[in-house]
Amino acid sequence: MKTIFTILISCVAFTTGCSLKVVDVNAPAVNCVFDPSCTITVTDSTDTIPLPTGGTNFLQSRTFVGQPGAPGDGLYGYEYRIDLRNALGITYPPCISSMKIEFGPVVNSLDYDGDGDADHVYVVTSGGLGSVGLASAEKNGDDITFNFSSPVCAGGSPGSGESTFFFGLTSTKPPRSVTATVKETTGTIYNVQARAPDLSAP
Repeated sequence: MKTIFTILISCVAFTTGCSLKVVDVNAPAVNCVFDPSCTITVTDSTDTIPLPTGGTNFLQSRTFVGQPGAPGDGLYGYEYRIDLRNALGITYPPCISSMKIEFGPVVNSLDYDGDGDADHVYVVTSGGLGSVGLASAEKNGDDITFNFSSPVCAGGSPGSGESTFFFGLTSTKPPRSVTATVKETTGTIYNVQARAPDLSAP
């Protein structure tokens, strides 16, 4: 932890933002980055996205802490997932194209996919829930916008909607409640509660 300030990416020198490196991973293998047992203890929270749908939907925030002996020892892991599987379109099935959240500096010293190179963001494309990944993650100041590889859509019938895979990244700071935004393909933006690093923490 002594070199923690040298392994952060803040992108503060970029006026138009910068792209974060995104890699696909498997669960539970990615858990080994945070716990030598490859099993992590998580805290989950969800909030409903105020889409014009029936049924249910949510943004899921997942947090956990790296354990001694793991590469992520003492760091805070954050994962997110948008779930529209049980959202039912009333007049049309709405679709979400991106999510933006105030996250702050991202740890860039961890190798999530085991190829020997450090990464910024990982997507759990096997061994977990979901079917939609990330096309990119763009950082501008403290904000990160996650652009999905295809729109995440509600269904025309119960249970026929879509979910993103879990996508995650790491911070040196503990979680707090924040207001994230999700963008519909029509351009409409919705506020939703999530958890992200507490940028005021030491």
